[in-house]
Amino acid sequence: MIISNYMKSEHRACDTEFADAEKAVIDGDFEKAQDTFVRFAEDTLGHFAKEEEILFPAFEEVTGSTEGPTNMMRYEHEQMRELIGRLAGAVEEKDKDAYLSIAESMMILLQQHNMKEEQMLYAMCDRVIPVATKEETIEALKKA
Repeated sequence: MIISNYMKSEHRACDTEFADAEKAVIDGDFEKAQDTFVRFAEDTLGHFAKEEEILFPAFEEVTGSTEGPTNMMRYEHEQMRELIGRLAGAVEEKDKDAYLSIAESMMILLQQHNMKEEQMLYAMCDRVIPVATKEETIEALKKA
């Protein structure tokens, strides 16, 4: 399996959950919004953890660089964690306007972030990580 394919599939699943939560908010169904948002938040934060604890260290070990693309991805993860916290508050308060405003910022950051990972970082991982290490990394990602 290719790292890019595995990680892209996680992006798509999180994107779908994010869209489902936003739709529920637009519809004013805050019970459904709460459920779908929590699923989105847990899966997205879990995805970030897999990258930061498994994938990024594998890449950094091979390249010897911790100041390159993985450093920027960690920074963007922090920005999105903050937005996820603000979205959680808006859902809890049933504040449709606040949620949709924050969601717009989140969507822009998420799309740009995913594009950088998918077009650059994951492709670099597939290129530079040795096959045996890549297989171990993918298995660890699946188990996490």
